[in-house]
Amino acid sequence: MDLLTWIIVGLVAGVLASLVMGGAGYGIIGDIIIGIVGAFVGGWLFRSLGVTSPMGGLAGVIFVAFIGAMVLIFILRLIRGGRNRKV
Repeated sequence: MDLLTWIIVGLVAGVLASLVMGGAGYGIIGDIIIGIVGAFVGGWLFRSLGVTSPMGGLAGVIFVAFIGAMVLIFILRLIRGGRNRKV
């Protein structure tokens, strides 16, 4: 994949993950970064579990990146939420 494809996949996956996880997003650059890192997390997760994407091509790549981005956002919220909790 070329750079433009990575940016588009990252943006789509980051925005969708932010919406599903109930947030307002991290801005365009933040969503792209979340989506690209999420693609690596999702790829590792799918490979570790021995499963494949239910779709092929670019849609499959976006799906894996989306799942990875949701996991990444969940972990980030756990880490950040643990420090900022008020009783």
